Amino acid sequence: MNFWEEEIETLQRPALEKLQVEKLNNIIGIAKQSTYYQELYNQLGISPGFIQNIGDITKLPFTTKQDLRNNFPWGFLAIDKKEVVRLHSSSGTTGNPTVIFHTANDLKNWANLMARSLFTAGIRDTDVFQNISGYGLFTGGLGFQYGIERLGCLSIPAGAGNSLRQIKLMMDYGTTAAHAIPSYLTRLYDVFLSEGLDPKRDTKLHTLVIGAEPHTEEHRRKIEAMFGVKAYNSFGLSEMNGPGVAFECVHQNGLHVWEDAYMVEIINPDTLEPVPDGEVGELVMTTLDRRAMPLIRYRTRDLTRIIPGDCPCGR
Repeated sequence: MNFWEEEIETLQRPALEKLQVEKLNNIIGIAKQSTYYQELYNQLGISPGFIQNIGDITKLPFTTKQDLRNNFPWGFLAIDKKEVVRLHSSSGTTGNPTVIFHTANDLKNWANLMARSLFTAGIRDTDVFQNISGYGLFTGGLGFQYGIERLGCLSIPAGAGNSLRQIKLMMDYGTTAAHAIPSYLTRLYDVFLSEGLDPKRDTKLHTLVIGAEPHTEEHRRKIEAMFGVKAYNSFGLSEMNGPGVAFECVHQNGLHVWEDAYMVEIINPDTLEPVPDGEVGELVMTTLDRRAMPLIRYRTRDLTRIIPGDCPCGR
């Protein structure tokens, strides 16, 4: 089995765009149950059915981080509070935090996307997966945890830090895969050496998943050399749930964005017009499945590009 959800992961572009149009019209109706989108979309005459083809998304206004802060905490909530089962939040060090709310089904969908992501990178239910990440309002810990369990791995919710304990867990339980921020893995390797250990010799690690902070390709290759593993890039942002937005497959020639769950645009940040595939611009994303708090045309401020062509993995 090469896919977690083959039918979805291998959808051809016309079928994918048809699905996206259906989901986008549905999500407009859900979003309009929030105070923010109801007021804005009523002024602009936007309602379900407004989107006739994929290009019509450009007729919708952008959503920004400042919009989230200005309408903190409940302005984007599209359901009754009693249906919310979890929130995640930024630190709020530069003003009101950005808060994202989830229903139980939102969390189920997120866990499935994380399982799909991990499967894409070669993780299987036979793996022992150590999650070296902070748990709490930060999305990385719980996002990965639910995905690991959905995939069926033996999970070790180790949390961040305490390197000696991390090493003992790896050796006691035969950890084969782990998730951590790149900078910490350099520190962990130093502790291995100080204890007279070599992770290539003394652990069963074969895969590391890295993300949550900027790192270079050189740093990634250094991590692979230190631990004797393959290190896969993970991309996410809390406004789109967290990790599980995009992931590398085993070919590592770019990240696959799960376009059945997220609509992707790349725009010129100055003109706000779409740019051709292959050209670097600002990533704009829309949630297509989230019920508690949909976000439509959210400007991430991240710069990236669509890599044209087909991936050998078939996704």
